[in-house]
Amino acid sequence: MPEQRTLVTGALGCLGAWTLKALVDLGEEPVGFDLGSDDARLRLVLSEEERARITPVEGDVTDGAALGRTLDEHGVTNVVHLAALQVPFCRADPERGARVNVHGTVVVFEAVKARLNRIRGLAYASSTAVYNESDPSPAPESGGTAPSTLYGVYKLANEGTARVYWVDDDVASIGIRPYVVYGPGRDQGLTSGPSVAMAAAARGEGHTIAYGGRAQYDFAPDVGRAFALAARAATDGAHVANFPGMPSAMQEVVDAIEAAAPAVAGKVFWDEGQLPFPESLEGRLLERLIGPIAHTPLSDGVRATIEHFRSVQ
Repeated sequence: MPEQRTLVTGALGCLGAWTLKALVDLGEEPVGFDLGSDDARLRLVLSEEERARITPVEGDVTDGAALGRTLDEHGVTNVVHLAALQVPFCRADPERGARVNVHGTVVVFEAVKARLNRIRGLAYASSTAVYNESDPSPAPESGGTAPSTLYGVYKLANEGTARVYWVDDDVASIGIRPYVVYGPGRDQGLTSGPSVAMAAAARGEGHTIAYGGRAQYDFAPDVGRAFALAARAATDGAHVANFPGMPSAMQEVVDAIEAAAPAVAGKVFWDEGQLPFPESLEGRLLERLIGPIAHTPLSDGVRATIEHFRSVQ
């Protein structure tokens, strides 16, 4: 296979870090593109040797000229687009949220469109937030129509953007809708509470998670690897797929935390209230597109997360 070099936008986020690690594990020397400069999540997730194989570039995903220069200077052949503001930040500043999440995605598609002779695949992050609590469960893989948050509206717009760029310009893509991503590095956003509780448990401390109910929990390393593979598989069409998994009750999440960290038994709590999304998702398409996907059981993923946090204390 010809040499591949993948650029990851939003590289300093949780999924950015795990996607970069997956790409390094696949033998690449990827490029990390991010407006920020705090590499704490990269240092949490990757070893010093692994980080040395990544080329970091500080840049704004809404700046088409800067993104284009980076793609050209580093001979990028594939793109994973993860850069986005999370639910609370979109709520606090809708204009900035739209600029980053919607306009930034158009910039990425335009940059790839101009380089179809070299860039062979584009994967991007959509979200379960395209659904709302009134959608059926399992939520149909065809997608939602009435998101209940601005973040979800922006993500739904991006799915439409991808579809039009395929029809009009032959830009192939795979969008992935994760649900609750958890693991080392997940420390912000509406659904970060379980990961924050795991980090607290590794320190021997309790925590209260801000929601309850049932949801699907996706282990960040598994999701990162799926994005890395999707960027290689996106050669035809504009596909959007739910990340496959099984829903769990918050009690199961807390039980897993307390099993991995017995010192916090009875100290991990949660508030009542279901997330404004269906409990479960249909999830058959992604494996047909990219091949077998790792499905780390919740108990194993929670234990691995807590052990990871302990190892870096």
